[in-house]
Amino acid sequence: MAEANEEISEFPGDSKRKKKFLKKKKAVIEVPEGWSEPKFTKDDNPHGMLAESSFEIKFPQYREPYIKECWPLVVKVLKDHLLAGELDLVEGIMTVKTTRKTWDPYIIIKARDFCKLMARSVPFEHSVKIMEDRYGCDIIKISTYVRNKERFIKRRDRLIGPDGATLKAIELLTDCYILVQGRTVSVIGPYGGLNDVRDIVEQTMLNTHPVYTIKRLMIKRELMKHPELRNENWERFMPQFKKKNHQKKMKVEFKKKEYTPFPPPMPESKIDQQLASGEYFLNEKQKGIKKMMERKEKDKKAKQRQQEKRRADFNPPEEVSVPKKKQKYEASSSKSSVDVAALKKKVKKAQRK
Repeated sequence: MAEANEEISEFPGDSKRKKKFLKKKKAVIEVPEGWSEPKFTKDDNPHGMLAESSFEIKFPQYREPYIKECWPLVVKVLKDHLLAGELDLVEGIMTVKTTRKTWDPYIIIKARDFCKLMARSVPFEHSVKIMEDRYGCDIIKISTYVRNKERFIKRRDRLIGPDGATLKAIELLTDCYILVQGRTVSVIGPYGGLNDVRDIVEQTMLNTHPVYTIKRLMIKRELMKHPELRNENWERFMPQFKKKNHQKKMKVEFKKKEYTPFPPPMPESKIDQQLASGEYFLNEKQKGIKKMMERKEKDKKAKQRQQEKRRADFNPPEEVSVPKKKQKYEASSSKSSVDVAALKKKVKKAQRK
């Protein structure tokens, strides 16, 4: 098909680091129309397995209660595929192994992936789908793409989207179940969808918004419905996104130093410093006495600073002068003066009465 020849590094916002991770081409696989893969049955391998195969998967401590609760269901699923399983809660290990009745050589790989998904916080209802032939899984490690922790969290949140809307859109387009947990992304679905999800996750962690990739997938999905366009190049139908948020680098202006024909003065060596201070002419005993005197002087100053610091708690605080309060009352008539003689006459008349 035409889209199979596309290079992943042709997405907008590519850089050298993106090409380092994503410089690869999708394999061109031509499947005849109406062809279906025949199922592998017990008749294809009547003698069974020659040797026992086993895998051990370690799970984190926070998954222990859930795995312990679901383990009877896990054992039942393994028993249906003629496998055996063991759970070690002390070491935190799940073990899957083949039995004498096992006839499918690849089912042990499926069982290993089943336990891996359980350890990566994928619910049992979704993990058990991996045991079917048409489903596969992919655990994408996303911590290697971004070193900065804050930038890593922002890009991971961008992959999830507001209220998980972006993740739900990717799931609908690829027919896969996706779980973002910690530093990994667990994917379960058909093999074609796994490749698309890995491309989207890698592009998002390399600073390309998932909306661009989702739009390309939607257009491809519509073009697949037209058989006449199967052998044509689909690049003309794809949207071309240009990066708009170019950040201009600040130009640093370098000031030219004034040219001087004379070289800079040579720094003083240790011997020159000793000659200037006179220490060079002292013998070992005198040098020791000088060092001891310097140490004593240094200790004396430190002790003095410590004593001043202790005395500071006992020093009385500075007295702050309180401003005098203004008089609350003033003379009723500041402009006119009081007539004392008239006031005396008034008092005498009052006394006579």
